[in-house]
Amino acid sequence: MQWLQRFHFKGGIHPHYHKDRTSDLSIRRLPFPPRLILPLDQHIGAPALPLVRPGQEVLRGEKIAEANGFVSAPIHAPATGRVTSIELKPTARGSLTRSIVIEVSKGDPQEVRVGSPHDIDSMDHDELVRAIQDSGLAGLGGAAFPSHVKLKKDDTRPADLLLVNGCECEPYLTTDHRVMLEQPEDLIQGIKYALKATGTRRAIIGIEDNKLDAVETIRAHLHHEKFIEVRTVETRYPQGAEKLLVKSLLGKEVPEGGLPIDVGVIIHNVGTLAQMGKLLPAGEGLIERIVTITGTGVEKPGNYKIPLGTPIGFVLDTLRIDTTRESIILGGPMMGPAMGSLEAPVTKGTSGILVFHERDFIDREHVKVYPCIKCGRCVDACPMRLNPAQLGWLAAKREYPVMAEKHHLNNCFECGCCSYICPSHIPLVQYFRIAKAVNREQAEKQRKLEAEAESEQ
Repeated sequence: MQWLQRFHFKGGIHPHYHKDRTSDLSIRRLPFPPRLILPLDQHIGAPALPLVRPGQEVLRGEKIAEANGFVSAPIHAPATGRVTSIELKPTARGSLTRSIVIEVSKGDPQEVRVGSPHDIDSMDHDELVRAIQDSGLAGLGGAAFPSHVKLKKDDTRPADLLLVNGCECEPYLTTDHRVMLEQPEDLIQGIKYALKATGTRRAIIGIEDNKLDAVETIRAHLHHEKFIEVRTVETRYPQGAEKLLVKSLLGKEVPEGGLPIDVGVIIHNVGTLAQMGKLLPAGEGLIERIVTITGTGVEKPGNYKIPLGTPIGFVLDTLRIDTTRESIILGGPMMGPAMGSLEAPVTKGTSGILVFHERDFIDREHVKVYPCIKCGRCVDACPMRLNPAQLGWLAAKREYPVMAEKHHLNNCFECGCCSYICPSHIPLVQYFRIAKAVNREQAEKQRKLEAEAESEQ
């Protein structure tokens, strides 16, 4: 059968996936916390602009911050309550960001009280894109890129295909898997909205072959929708990366430094489109998301529906997770950062909270790093066909500009395959992150110097 055809890409790895603890558990709802912390920069692009002031009462679903330009997204109140402050609060990485703090009303039923239903069929392209932006949707797969931006028509780069990413290749995470099983109608409706917005006529849903129950569920709900196709891809990390999924399913190469739209493809995550299918008809905003909570330190793992802005410390306390002796990762273990503060909240991009016993967590400070033995495993594993060993050697000599200019460092999307596979325990991906950061800093300094020179002339 065509829908069971397997596609693949070169490179990648097969880590232990550890998805069985949560993949068969239905989505459950977590209670509301006493207060919510809502960063104004939960998405890529310009931070949202507050519409509320301290002391103001807000209703669940009410817009409390507006988009600051096109590449930005509004924020809606996840609960009825009172704004107590707008101040700097910690993020998961430990830095501070401007946030709206809401004291949640005790005893309130917390029903969504704000929304303006849309007649999607009567909307033109611009109206539909505006409605998607007004919903506050951003990529729920982790990138948190404002969803409407991808759907804006570009006559210079027309799209002929919508690619729906249902791979969820990171170990432990099963959020997208459960969405496909429990919300197939919302997903299909969201796909239709995205097709209407972009003017494309065809969609392909790509799902890894360790989720055949999701493939079957979606196929059963497609009925006679011939413009939506389901295809399976090999379970291999990092299959869900945009450029690799395009290669796996279509055999097309996204050009270096380019985007999928350069080959006529628009990509959206299944969780994002399912929310689009649910929120748009009601004219409601994004106020909660599903998060996988699992790991060796979690006695009650599962996928939980959590209000945005819920402090992660509250989530762990509610599930009776002892955080004094555990290590915590936000997102997946391959690319997710270690937690810098438990006061940091769940945001639009929070796909998972992983908690591990200290005995199960490798402390890099105590791992002996050996010299490169030139085995070539990192070269075989790199899905972008780079030479991580050579890049690592250049990084050790701090040849950061050379790494970017001659060895395509910026093609690396930091999937971590090279570090995972290295028998010498060389933290290659960490070296590459440092190199990129230094190059960005130097480029910004150069830009400022040139601007100053121009102003003096």
